[in-house]
Amino acid sequence: MLQQLFTESVQHTLDLVGIFVFAISGALLAVRKNFDVFGIAVLAEATALGGGLFRDLVIGAVPPAAFTDLGYFITPLLAALLVIFLHPQVERIQTGVNVFDAAGLGLFCVAGTTKAYEYGLGLTASACLGLVTAVGGGVVRDVLANEVPSLLRWDRDLYAVPAIVGAALVALCIGYEVLNPFTSALAAATAFALRLLALRFRWRAPRAWNRRSTVVEGE
Repeated sequence: MLQQLFTESVQHTLDLVGIFVFAISGALLAVRKNFDVFGIAVLAEATALGGGLFRDLVIGAVPPAAFTDLGYFITPLLAALLVIFLHPQVERIQTGVNVFDAAGLGLFCVAGTTKAYEYGLGLTASACLGLVTAVGGGVVRDVLANEVPSLLRWDRDLYAVPAIVGAALVALCIGYEVLNPFTSALAAATAFALRLLALRFRWRAPRAWNRRSTVVEGE
């Protein structure tokens, strides 16, 4: 059974790790946007908890963990404090945002898919919710920072696809009853690596065939 492979403490730890790395990415973006300390904290919290909050509401895990576990609230604040005092040089902030965001993407697509399945969703629905869990915080982050979400930008490197792959791998492992800490870590690492490779080699999803658009390249 899936419940035996992922104990409550393991699931909680996985959630906290994902929350921390997503909060780092949100706080780094806030620094790059020249937000004050309150803005940094808000963006860290929203980035870290946005996807998980949506997940818990959909699967009926209410009240959401973000409102019942103090650790879920404190962890983003700790990440924000870390960034406030130890953020990298300005020219390196974007690299930090990308790396931490990729790590959060990998961790959350696994955690979201696993928890959705534990609450009775089918494999396909669980994978979809794993995707939403992974990208939801990033969407909230970009909206609050007054940017078009990377998820919707045709001129940005692949973002949702790595999360889809990671969530699909978890669903396949569940279906074939081979999901364990090693295979779940492998799925998270695969999503993480795909995102970094997409950034390195500028992989992008194709657009509509024979499109005719007045949008200027790079806008």
